[in-house]
Amino acid sequence: MRSGNVTLAEALALLPPNPEGRRYAEPLRHGTMRLGLYAPRQYDPQKPHEQDELYVVMHGSGTFVHRGERTPFGPGDALFVAAGIEHRFEDFSDDFATWVVFWGPAGGEQE
Repeated sequence: MRSGNVTLAEALALLPPNPEGRRYAEPLRHGTMRLGLYAPRQYDPQKPHEQDELYVVMHGSGTFVHRGERTPFGPGDALFVAAGIEHRFEDFSDDFATWVVFWGPAGGEQE
């Protein structure tokens, strides 16, 4: 983890070689902010997080499930999830990769 700049290629190179599940790398961190690259394979096993989070899809497409609603997503889309809310990616393509930014206090920020 470091501060400064990171390219998508650098972050992709940090992903662990786990072709059957969750792949996550966290190349940048500052204060409460963490920047990760998430590229699950076959299924998305994640659970709700303690911080607010913002996904920015870099590669691939699929369906985002958030509060029971299903929304298609693709490259360039931004998806916000408040802390503690169940969410997951489904039916995503093999090349799916998304930046994810976590920030703020446990329990999320107030609106």
